[in-house]
Amino acid sequence: MLDLFADDAPWEEPLAEGATILRRFAREEAAALMAGVLQVSQQAPFRHMVTPGGYTMSVAMTNCGALGWSTNQHGYLYSPQDSLTGQPWPPIPEVFQSICHRASMAAGYPDFEPDACLINRYAAGTKLSLHQDKDEPNLRQPIVSVSLGLPAIFQFGGLQRGDPLQRVMLEHGDVVVWGGFSRLFYHGILPLKPGFHPLTDQFRYNLTFRRAS
Repeated sequence: MLDLFADDAPWEEPLAEGATILRRFAREEAAALMAGVLQVSQQAPFRHMVTPGGYTMSVAMTNCGALGWSTNQHGYLYSPQDSLTGQPWPPIPEVFQSICHRASMAAGYPDFEPDACLINRYAAGTKLSLHQDKDEPNLRQPIVSVSLGLPAIFQFGGLQRGDPLQRVMLEHGDVVVWGGFSRLFYHGILPLKPGFHPLTDQFRYNLTFRRAS
């Protein structure tokens, strides 16, 4: 049973209207989550996607679920098939579903049922530029983002790219949930600093759950 008074107990940290950080929320499931990442990546390998403008993303990505996020020369899209293998994306592992459900409940989004999970792998020096998650047709559904491994600086802004940014450290097991008023807020990850984590080696992994249909 989880001791809520322990020094490493999870806690909630408000980020903005409709957005919160659930600190250490996924730590107990971290090993099982990483096993799920390995399982998915064996069927759908990590790759560096190329944006419509011809830029190769520094972050390596793969997907699981009924739909997977990808890019091509025409734009960003969700597809039921992995363009690299020609096969359907692997299903979302049960442990992924469980942590997402509990996190969305804790953050006040009890009806969230994801059908897509984008998995990002960060190495030292890689980053994710400021962007909005706006490729999903139902923007009333939140985003649930789970951090594993090395810490990273998360930037969270507003509805305009030039709005002031909050910069917060996300550590192993932290979960960020945002929706409602802040669903389309700009966000990103600053370049990852070198390091070592006993579970993820020299990497940070991020699981981002969405409703894409």
